[in-house]
Amino acid sequence: MSRKSSNPLCLLGLALTLSLSGAAQAQDLLDLYRLAIERDATYLAARAAAESGREIVPQARAGLLPQVSANLSLSRNSTDQTTKDILGREVSRQYDYTAEGAALTLRQAVYRPASLAQLRAAESRVNGIDAQLERERQNVAMRLAQAYFDVLSARERIASLQSEQQAYAAQLDAAERAFRAGFGTRTDIDDARARLDLAQAREIEARLSLAVAERALSALIDEPVEARRLQGLKETGPVLSLPEPADLQAWVRRAEENNPELKALRAAVDAAEHEIQKNRAGHLPTVDLFASRSLSDSESDSTIGSRYWTTRIGAQVVVPLYAGGYVDSTVRQALANRDSARQQLESARRQVGVEVARAYGAVTQGIARVKALEVALNSAEQAVRSSQKGLAAGTRSRVDVLNALQQEAAVRYELYRARIDTLLGQLRLMQVSGLLDESELARVNQWFKGRDS
Repeated sequence: MSRKSSNPLCLLGLALTLSLSGAAQAQDLLDLYRLAIERDATYLAARAAAESGREIVPQARAGLLPQVSANLSLSRNSTDQTTKDILGREVSRQYDYTAEGAALTLRQAVYRPASLAQLRAAESRVNGIDAQLERERQNVAMRLAQAYFDVLSARERIASLQSEQQAYAAQLDAAERAFRAGFGTRTDIDDARARLDLAQAREIEARLSLAVAERALSALIDEPVEARRLQGLKETGPVLSLPEPADLQAWVRRAEENNPELKALRAAVDAAEHEIQKNRAGHLPTVDLFASRSLSDSESDSTIGSRYWTTRIGAQVVVPLYAGGYVDSTVRQALANRDSARQQLESARRQVGVEVARAYGAVTQGIARVKALEVALNSAEQAVRSSQKGLAAGTRSRVDVLNALQQEAAVRYELYRARIDTLLGQLRLMQVSGLLDESELARVNQWFKGRDS
């Protein structure tokens, strides 16, 4: 070992470099989700909109809290006065003076049913805003998972095509050697070369799909993504199990209770109910308490040079009598809006039931498909071995071997996609049920740490 390589600082630097390199390659579903939550522009916009929307509660509450105001005034006045003396002659006078005034007023609402109903409506709307933000968060998780799986599928497709090319190249080489030895055929060479060329052409297409998938994933986390740095599926594949509970109606009930969109629509119905109460309160009186302390100095030409301090404490009652039918119109409008919100909720509830059934079916059918493809892959691998032995024994042609290799590669890739699609289906089921959170992503993520990519 050289002196340079034995230097402790050099060794430390090398260790840090390797550590950082390993960290750069340790990107998995959970890591990227956490980045997306902090960087995805769509989610950040929704979060900012939610922060803005939450301000309607303190704004509505302000109408029920004390209101304090101060009023100051200063003016320079000039008054021309004309009177008649005892002889009937007009006498004119001019007064120039400065008038000052100040007042401090405190007002507290005692009974304002419209303001109280407006506060309750605002609280309901904030509940809906929070539900909408949760929906956007789950949408981020789902979009990220879809983009992540698209990259893995495209990468696996390239690997599958490269494996096919290696097998076809080996068969092409064997066919050419056999032809040169005098016991092969030109057809075997042409067929192997045609399959190799086709696989190479498909790889070009697959690489384009991979580039697009990487770009889509990069847009979510706002940094470049390389497919080779993403963790792939374990070689053995994930252990897939039926949804728990294995009852579609139970999942529908879960969705009706937890789906963020339904929560937002229920909040909209509650807000509409409070809006009706607020508009009906237009027929009711309001009661306020008030207290004020005011100063006036030379307030008018009759009080020039006089200063007054006035204290007022009392209650004010306002009784609406008739507003031209405005109140009744707003009540009818609010009732119609409430009915519209109810129907939107019912429509969404039915649609969520359909989406749950679709997602539940995709998971159960996906698991069955994975099991069937696992059996098919075993059969395809056995068919390759049998074809190769048959070729050596003279009972199979080289075309039979090529067909078997192509079938094995196709089944292997289809199995990989089926596993990916089933995992994605599980996430969709959790999303439509309103249960897609970081712990669920972590559960799926455990199947993406099985091999270096």
